[in-house]
Amino acid sequence: MKEEYSDQVEGRNAVLELLESQKDINKLFIERGEKHGSINKIIAKAKERKVIIIEKDKKQMKEMARTDNYQGVIAIVPPFEYCDVEDIIEEAKSKKEDPFILILDGIEDPHNLGAIIRTAETAGVHGIIIPKRRAASVNSTVNKVSAGATEYMKIARVNNITETIKTLKKNDIWVCGTDMNAKNYYYQENYRIPIAIVIGSEGFGISRLVKENCDFMVKIPMKGKITSLNASVSAGIIMYEVCKQRSK
Repeated sequence: MKEEYSDQVEGRNAVLELLESQKDINKLFIERGEKHGSINKIIAKAKERKVIIIEKDKKQMKEMARTDNYQGVIAIVPPFEYCDVEDIIEEAKSKKEDPFILILDGIEDPHNLGAIIRTAETAGVHGIIIPKRRAASVNSTVNKVSAGATEYMKIARVNNITETIKTLKKNDIWVCGTDMNAKNYYYQENYRIPIAIVIGSEGFGISRLVKENCDFMVKIPMKGKITSLNASVSAGIIMYEVCKQRSK
């Protein structure tokens, strides 16, 4: 059962990515007087796709915007469509690749979620799994920070991360958790296998039950006085280790 979430896409890069992705756009709002730079490219592409373009003054656009930096352009889109976990597994099969999945255990900051999605798309992740409760969902901020990567990334929203991990294991996918107290460093493990990487929340890391259901845990070396990294940075470091190993 697919789930939908209403939203709008803001910012020039994100809207341009949306237009080029060929996904549906209900309307495009342009700030009156904004006819320079990449806005012209956006307008031309929208006209080519026969998208309705509406001009509004700056005050109206600011009231409509959900982010501070909408850059004079807002696209109204159909609800975001989450996929099923099975769709992510099928995505890997269709590419004849071992599954490479990211599980986000309670990422609450939409900026972190957007940054993670952007990196995941470039690193070859087949899909991302997020929980329905106590976590950020895909919204206009996530869309903008991801620079349009949400248009290309399969994202599943599940009731229970622990049960989802059990489902992945039934599909012969190994589950790797991240924790500062793990014995091995992230680069000491083999990721040339069907793998799901779990990234914990910004403040509390991976929950106890999720940790207990991981096949193995890894950590990132810490040399300074601060003993934790931003969740999107941690995710990026490990995703690119997987990418590096699979590229050899």
